[in-house]
Amino acid sequence: MSFTFRCFDPDADAPLLHSWVARPYASFWGMQSATVQDLAEEYAKIQSTGHHHALLGLDGGVPAFLMEEYLPPLSPLAGVYATQPGDIGMHLLVGPPEGQVRTGFTTRVMEAVLDRLFADPGVERVVVEPDVRNHKIHVLNARLGFQPAGEVVLPDKTALLSFCTREAFHTARADLHSSPIRQGAPL
Repeated sequence: MSFTFRCFDPDADAPLLHSWVARPYASFWGMQSATVQDLAEEYAKIQSTGHHHALLGLDGGVPAFLMEEYLPPLSPLAGVYATQPGDIGMHLLVGPPEGQVRTGFTTRVMEAVLDRLFADPGVERVVVEPDVRNHKIHVLNARLGFQPAGEVVLPDKTALLSFCTREAFHTARADLHSSPIRQGAPL
């Protein structure tokens, strides 16, 4: 797998994203009833903020996932937890598999996203706030070093606030790759 990233183009990429978010597995993304136009408008707003960015992740040049990075003090997390210098927020949506399902694909996507975020020397900690009911993402987050900090109430959900430090990520990655058999069900 060869992952690359490019800026999400709200007009050109909204139809693709719509085909992902309309599926049952993406229910926690909260956009199942959104139209293509709704998505284009929402992502145009995101891209114009200067503090929240959407990137399309490509696998060998083919769109495979969407990641968002944002500054927690300028997000709905403002005032919900004590932000620290070096915090960056992240959202991740993996597209539906094209062809045969590849074991461990989502884990490798998350590794690539965390690599990208931690490549910035100013980033000390990645913050996520997935819906408390999204158990699959909690397993993936734990696998890659995220530590839960507790439930928080946000405008659109009750979330499990979790943090991943650079050190925790590197330790989790080393553990993940030191065993020939990955623990738990592959994501």
